[in-house]
Amino acid sequence: MKRVPHATSLRRAPVQRRSAERLTRILDACADLLDEVGYDELSTRAVAQRAGVPIGSVYRFFGNKRQMACALAQRNLERYTERVTERLKAAGRRDWRTAMDAVLDEYLAMKRTAPGFSLVDFGNQIPVGARHTEPNHLVADRLGDLVSGYLGRTPDDALRRTFLIAVETADTLVHLAFRLDPRGDEAVVAEMREMLRAYLARVLD
Repeated sequence: MKRVPHATSLRRAPVQRRSAERLTRILDACADLLDEVGYDELSTRAVAQRAGVPIGSVYRFFGNKRQMACALAQRNLERYTERVTERLKAAGRRDWRTAMDAVLDEYLAMKRTAPGFSLVDFGNQIPVGARHTEPNHLVADRLGDLVSGYLGRTPDDALRRTFLIAVETADTLVHLAFRLDPRGDEAVVAEMREMLRAYLARVLD
């Protein structure tokens, strides 16, 4: 299975500390405004005003709001990976069910609490509401490496395909859970967890 490179949507990467802090403020403002007004009403000018930076500072990093939302999605993935990694370090025992719970629980936690995450999460549906979405190759690839390392396994093509199917399934069912309940329907989440355990057991047990 072809691995997807970890791309960046930044026009220019920040070099100095002040520039990095400005980029952080821009992405924080983008996330807050996504929750407040949605993707369609999001604008680079509104983000600049919320972040307290000149509009030119936004365009130094991003050509348009889609690039800005993509950068937020990339930051979300980095933070999510860090959270899962810390959870696995704290777990101690190397069991795939423990890893699966960490992966799912941290995603649900970010879905409920991280600004802007409910709309762009890891970017496979940008622009928000697009009819055709990209497969979750990037997320599955990252999680495949992380969980395989935790279990001491080599992520071959078959295992990567398994992770991709699991991630696509979870993505669909999580969206269903949050359509039924703004906090995520617990019954749907429980069914999803059991479904994923049954599927993954065929490969990981």
